[in-house]
Parts: sequence; C-alpha cells; structure tokens
Amino acid sequence: MLWTVLFALLLILVLQTQMFVCLKELRTRHSTLSLSSSSSRSSSSSSSYNKTQQRLPGAIIIGVRKGGTRALLEMLNLHPDVEVAKAEVHYFNVEEHYRRGLDWYRSQMPLTSSGQLTLEKTPGYFASPPVPERVWNMNPAVRLLLIVRDPAVRLISDYTQVLHNRLTRHKPYQPLEELLLHNGQIDPGYKALQRSLYYHHLTQWLDVFPKKQIHVVDGDALIRDPFPELRKAERFLKLSPRINPDNFYYNTTKGFYCLLSDGHDKCLDESKGRPHAPLSAQALRKLCRYFEQPNKMFFEMIGRSFSWC
Repeated sequence: MLWTVLFALLLILVLQTQMFVCLKELRTRHSTLSLSSSSSRSSSSSSSYNKTQQRLPGAIIIGVRKGGTRALLEMLNLHPDVEVAKAEVHYFNVEEHYRRGLDWYRSQMPLTSSGQLTLEKTPGYFASPPVPERVWNMNPAVRLLLIVRDPAVRLISDYTQVLHNRLTRHKPYQPLEELLLHNGQIDPGYKALQRSLYYHHLTQWLDVFPKKQIHVVDGDALIRDPFPELRKAERFLKLSPRINPDNFYYNTTKGFYCLLSDGHDKCLDESKGRPHAPLSAQALRKLCRYFEQPNKMFFEMIGRSFSWC
C-alpha cells in the first residue's frame, strides 16, 4: 500500500514538472509572436510613411497670367525633388471647385514621396481677391512664386491669346487698340490692363502673407537665360541645387530655350512664342506712360526694379 502511494506522488510530481515546462514554452512562443507582430506593424507603418501619395502643395505658382508660369513650372520640374500638377487646378479662384473641398484639391496633385515638393500653378490666383486668404487657410507656411514680365508686353500677350482662341472658334473680336483706348485715352476698365497692375494685386497677398513667403521671378530674364532665375527659385524653395545650365538649349526656330533631362528634350507647346497682335507705336507709348506710376509702386513693394517699357 505504501509503495502505491509513493508511486502516485512521484507520478504527480513528474506531471507537474512537465506542465511547468509546457507553460514556459507557450509563454516564450507568445512573446516571440508579439515581437514579430510589433516589428511587422512598425515596418508597415514605416512603409506607409515613405510610400508615394497625393499631398497638398508645399509651393504654388500664383501668377501672373501670360508671365511665363508654364515655363517656370516645367523648368522646376527638372528637379528630382519636385513633382508638379500637370494641369491648372483653379481650386482657389473657381467657386465650383472650391466648394468641393481640400480632399478634391489633393486628388488633383501628383504622387510624391515624403521628401518631395508638390507644386501647382494657376496664374488666375494672383488677381482673384478671395484667393490669398483661402490659400492661407490651406497652409499658412506655403511658399508662393510670382513670375512677372513687362506689364505692357504681358497685356499684349494676354490679348493675343484671347484673339487666337476667338479666331479658332470663328468668333469676331475687336482690335487691341479699340479695347485699350477710349476717346484716345487708356481705358482703365479693360480687364487685360487691370491684370497688369501688379502692385494692386500684390497688396492683397501681402495683407495675408509675409513678404518672405513670396518670391518674385523675373519672367523676361527667365526667357533670356533661365538658369540664374531657377537657381534663385531653388534657394527660395529650400531645394538642393540640382538644375544646371546643361538642362537647357536655345531653340533658334522657336526663339526660346527648351529643356534637356536624362537625354530627352522638351519644348513648350506652339502657343508659347506666338507672334503678338499689332499695336501702334503711339498707343504703346500711352500704355507705357500709364504703367509708370503703378510699376514704381510695385518696385517699392518688392525692393527691386525692372527695365520695363
């Protein structure tokens, strides 16, 4: 009887030892699986952070219309850390678009990684009164690029584009001089003229944004020699200097610079460099005199001047 009891106690002890070992192994496995799962989640999170996605722009080319916004966008797109919206979005200046909200606006942007800059351009933003505050509400730290050219030349180019579009649709359009002059004097109500009053529109932007967030690009200089203006833009956008003089070559047929990247060349479309509509020398002199004071006010605002008219 005694041997039977001792044998039973020994058996219980062995079973308890085996159970302890099994429980220890189960705890070890659970800990390993938890670490593996945590590592997987961390890896997934890191992958999600670094993957490409559509982001709101960190910089916007806000204008001016017919100032060289497309050229500036395409040239900045040469930089490997810049991705651009291919079409003008008109989010902030078209009510129908603005009502769609920021998710819609984001959906118009290119795919970028976390280290890249998203850039869009809509030249209509500059002269639209509601836009500065709307852009600020989107991102108070956004960097703004304003490309300008001689306001008289810009006006003629503006008219030329509208004239071409009207003629393409077989619709009549008044000669430039009839639209520009009223009783022999400059008509201040002409919309193309109003878009060339840079100081007026910039005032609205400076009421919202500090001057350091708005970089003025010389559009005439960009046409003559793109590289110096692009190097300034790179610094403003806090980009490493990656655009070089070798990225450009002068196309004698088109009369402006084309782009070179990875052995491929690209020229702006045929609408760029289109011959301007005629304007008499007398009307041009009146136009230049009209712009003298507005230009001076603009130069004082930006702290630099240009040789216009």
